[in-house]
Amino acid sequence: MRKLISSGSHLEEPIGFSRACRVGNLISVSGTAPIKDGQTAYIGDVYAQTKYCMELSMKAILEAGGEPAGIIRTRIMLTDISRWEEAAKAHGELFSTIKPACTFVEVSRFIDLAWLVETEMDCVLG
Repeated sequence: MRKLISSGSHLEEPIGFSRACRVGNLISVSGTAPIKDGQTAYIGDVYAQTKYCMELSMKAILEAGGEPAGIIRTRIMLTDISRWEEAAKAHGELFSTIKPACTFVEVSRFIDLAWLVETEMDCVLG
């Protein structure tokens, strides 16, 4: 069984990706940028961008049949690692009880220079 979840992003078609993909009991969520209504949301705010990206990812997991308790890994990619605590605050608010494996990394940039963060998640059902 393969189930694809779309976010409606204008980037999905030309890049050839889905917001999330479920195969069997595994769900992987693509790199999720802070895009709201086709525009970058929360410009300049690492905390708000991180929280928004993770909320979009959780929405995709729910749509694919998963639940927050099944999230086993998160990845937080930042353009400025010195701001990791802002992203960590948002992560902690959503995952303080679930405590998935988590990685923070710095990247040189994203497709849109206003994106300060992208997130990824993996989830196991059952």
